[in-house]
Amino acid sequence: MKTAVLLAIACCGAAAQEFEAVSIKVVPFDGRGRTVRTVGGPGTKDPTRWAAENFTLANLVSTAYRVNPYQFNPPGWMHTAIFNIEARVPEGAKREDLAIMVRHLLEERFKIAVHREQKEMQAYDLVVAKNGPKFKEAPDTPPPDPPAPGPSTGPPPPLKLDKDGYPDVSAGGMAIANGKARIRQPNGTMPYLAATISAQLRAPVTDATGLTGKYDFTLTWSAAATRMSAGPDAPLDDGPDPSIFAALQEQLGLKLVSRKMTVEILIVDHIETTPTEN
Repeated sequence: MKTAVLLAIACCGAAAQEFEAVSIKVVPFDGRGRTVRTVGGPGTKDPTRWAAENFTLANLVSTAYRVNPYQFNPPGWMHTAIFNIEARVPEGAKREDLAIMVRHLLEERFKIAVHREQKEMQAYDLVVAKNGPKFKEAPDTPPPDPPAPGPSTGPPPPLKLDKDGYPDVSAGGMAIANGKARIRQPNGTMPYLAATISAQLRAPVTDATGLTGKYDFTLTWSAAATRMSAGPDAPLDDGPDPSIFAALQEQLGLKLVSRKMTVEILIVDHIETTPTEN
């Protein structure tokens, strides 16, 4: 009897890591920017349905193998193979099962084969600069809940820009428009900031500030100036469009210290650009 129960549990666990049904539709690439989003899945209000809109092969691989941007450098053609995916998720599936489901999908429908390698690359430690941080701890009282959204009447309104062309995220969050970026966090943490910087630099960034609370901060920088910057040891940019290295010091009193790190990267050995039939 005990053996039968254990077998049943093992069976159900395996089933929870496979989509019950999947429909994949190819989206023709036309060079235009498209909204990329996912809807539903384990842990959401619609746990038995997972939909991915305008997902590229690169998006699918990143989702399936849970890699940071610096761990996976897909070739250009993986950004032009685009799909809309509708999948039925088994009841009882957990959030961590979704990545395994997408991995199985890639193996079965796209015939993916991968391996991992160790690679030394540029990395950074996020530390407090000489004169200390230039932001305050978040108040103990949480901000009031935002008003409930009204009925949908179409696509979301265009992103608002300030007079200097930077996105307006005064309500909180992060946005990039025309190469200009801004983070607004009324209740943010240093690990969050380090992870956000890591994604922008496509390099490992470790929080070494020693600041363990929640903080109110805003950071504004230019992606173009960051690309042209010589790195964290370059002179601070006093112009209107600072690099992320300069912006951290000037606006937040923080600094990136460069070092080398060995990280595990994902290599795709084979993948089909056209999935097998639904």
